[in-house]
Amino acid sequence: MGTSSLMDMIGSFAIGGFLLLMCLRLNAQANEAASVYNSNLILQQNVTTAVSIIEDDFKKIGYCRDWRKIPDPSRALRIAQPSRIRFWTDVGNDGTLDSITYWIGTAGELASTPNPRDRFLYRQVNTTPFTRMNLGVSQFAFQFYDAENELLPFPVTDPRLVYYMQISMAVESGFPITQEYMVDSTQYEVFWRQIRLVTKNLRNR
Repeated sequence: MGTSSLMDMIGSFAIGGFLLLMCLRLNAQANEAASVYNSNLILQQNVTTAVSIIEDDFKKIGYCRDWRKIPDPSRALRIAQPSRIRFWTDVGNDGTLDSITYWIGTAGELASTPNPRDRFLYRQVNTTPFTRMNLGVSQFAFQFYDAENELLPFPVTDPRLVYYMQISMAVESGFPITQEYMVDSTQYEVFWRQIRLVTKNLRNR
């Protein structure tokens, strides 16, 4: 075998190896892109689920089919805290006055995922056992405003002053896709905010 043929073989192996590395890299990038897409899709679905439940409840704050059960809408809110709210409503639209409470759990309680920030979102109707939603919620916060659109400082000792509220919620992926997850979570986070949530029953005074 001549020197030329040997050099040709070495060159062919080198080019083949280079092409193989390129294929492997492209495949890895495609898999990572698919994982990121699927993760973002799950986050969007989780946010949609949480928002649909929250908005359905919150738009009925102070509502009861039997209006005589809550003649004073200013008393619809019972607790107005940074990450906890309780209010009167009529869950089944049957004329029965119900109490709904929302709050977020503590960091680290969701031990089934490696994300140190995600928590359970809790919902309780009256004194029945609470519902614990595992949607990757890492932030669930309120701001409350009076009739003059002035921000009410915490603690809000008199919920009757609340006319408007702002809800902020962040949902994060429970599992990392790349190592950057532990440093920068923003690429695996979906943020939702309802600015100036107006519940007509709170304003009907």
